[in-house]
Amino acid sequence: MRVSRRTAIAGMAGSAFTAAPALASLPPDLLVLHNGRIWTGDPARPAAEAVAIRHGRVVAIGSDSDILNGAGASSERIDLGGKRVTPGFNDAHCHLSGSGVDHLRYVACDSDSIPAIQQRLRERAARLPAGQPVIGFLYDDGKTPHPITRAELDHVSADRPVLVQHRGGHTMFVNSAAFAAAGISETTPDPKGGKFGRDGTGRLNGLVVDLAFEPFAKMFPGDAAPDEMRRGIADLSKQFAANGITSICDAGTTPEQIRGYLDARREGTLATRVYANIWHSQIDKYLPTNIRSGFGDDMVRIGAVKLMADGSISERSALLSKPYEGRGDYCGVQVQTPDELYTIASKAHAAGWQLGVHGNGDVGIAQVLDLFERLQKEMPRRDARFRIEHCTLLTPDLIRRIKAVGALPILFGGYVYFHGGIMDFYGAERLKSMFALRDLIDAGVPAASSSDYTASPFQPMMWLRSQIDRRDYKGRDWGLNQRVTAEEALRAGTWNGAFATFEETQKGRLAPGMLADLVVWSDDFLASAPERLMEAKPERTMLGGRWTYQS
Repeated sequence: MRVSRRTAIAGMAGSAFTAAPALASLPPDLLVLHNGRIWTGDPARPAAEAVAIRHGRVVAIGSDSDILNGAGASSERIDLGGKRVTPGFNDAHCHLSGSGVDHLRYVACDSDSIPAIQQRLRERAARLPAGQPVIGFLYDDGKTPHPITRAELDHVSADRPVLVQHRGGHTMFVNSAAFAAAGISETTPDPKGGKFGRDGTGRLNGLVVDLAFEPFAKMFPGDAAPDEMRRGIADLSKQFAANGITSICDAGTTPEQIRGYLDARREGTLATRVYANIWHSQIDKYLPTNIRSGFGDDMVRIGAVKLMADGSISERSALLSKPYEGRGDYCGVQVQTPDELYTIASKAHAAGWQLGVHGNGDVGIAQVLDLFERLQKEMPRRDARFRIEHCTLLTPDLIRRIKAVGALPILFGGYVYFHGGIMDFYGAERLKSMFALRDLIDAGVPAASSSDYTASPFQPMMWLRSQIDRRDYKGRDWGLNQRVTAEEALRAGTWNGAFATFEETQKGRLAPGMLADLVVWSDDFLASAPERLMEAKPERTMLGGRWTYQS
């Protein structure tokens, strides 16, 4: 199904709710939300006016008259004033725990001005002991006039390491003192799975890519203490809730980060449900135990084993079959080789773990599918729900293979809009096959939306803007053939994320028996023009019948 920009939302705003049979009686002590415009996500009842909630779950949903007449006198009633309501969004791939600690520790470099970034870093340096590294994060070289350079960071400080992490997580930019402290010289070769950027004369320009990070690791603070981890998680999860997100998949965690989630949950400050993928480096700690994917409860659950085939889209290191535009014969970075992926994935798959393998470029995705197909041939498992994290550049043959092996693409939701500044490196023709939600839907593949925070903002309305409109923040169109409808984008941001974590019977829709995770919006974005979608903000966010955010 192909849709136009202006008609993408048509039909959704005016959908009539399905009449419900009269409810003679409902349990006592309900919370009843009524006079709403509820998009339920449930094909059996796509729209409703009222929802009855008890013990954290939906008891009934339907018309105002049915629900209000069935509710007892002891029930609490909240008039929604005709506001738009949706299920809570599911950020199907982000890095909440690590990012939460980063927010406590590092300098935010989310500016389009290099002088402004330099000033923020200088101010932090002035407060630190002599020689202590200054570390920035949230930097995006697609927003500044050019990527920040080694020389520009030398102007921040010449006598201490300065390291600025790209918000995508696969590159950073460092000064001369950082290179010296890491033992990197002009003659140091690129390491396996990584790269050092160089200028036109062959001199190090400050760019460090993927596994080339390793010599710099000693300059970063040590592992977060339990209290710091809990605090970072609690603070950032509240921000996710304020954006209408009620569930997340933390795409790569350590046992210490999982403890942080449990500590925040125990304290009552965890504002989102968590599916915690574990880094592949941790798998040997888990294999002797009975812990597997799915272990846990509705708030914190162990997820997939995370591996990585290639690099990043926003940082131009995804592994492509054809070179990047304007970059010679450069085609990206191989992070883990196919043999390395198989060695780890085979033992995890054999032990019953779900796999989540990062594949961005068409070559990277093909390698991931080679792996999944080999595992299913050697050790077939029913409903393995392999995850392809990001799954950005697709071809018809790759989509055919994805469907055949039952893999689930976890797509970047907001990249077309937010990262439009770097799309020229891929080119207009290639963008017709990137972030290919339309093609996946037409093939019957349930793809889920994500932010990959910090790689892009955790703003579901930005996801919808990107997927419905395919227009970036500069007003440029990219791959209009991949546009989808509002309902399709909503499903990718809600139920499909739950399906990717085996929780589709518990959340992602508003239906009897499902968890009462929902958002009340300031504006009826389903009746808005695409360019106004991002004006809609959550007024209230509910998690399991409890308000976790109120504006």
